[in-house]
Amino acid sequence: MFSVLSRGALRNASFTFAEQLRSAIDRFIEAYNQQATPFEWTKREVGPRRPNKYAYLRK
Repeated sequence: MFSVLSRGALRNASFTFAEQLRSAIDRFIEAYNQQATPFEWTKREVGPRRPNKYAYLRK
């Protein structure tokens, strides 16, 4: 979610006061929530780790 926020509200923005930043974040969240859909989290299959071919150098 932070990447969505940074691209939508914070990129190329300059804030003098913390209140300005908070206001920009609140406006973004309000607009984003109007059209938001749940994220579909996926995880790729992870296989066994391959042995380190340089392990023999650590003697």
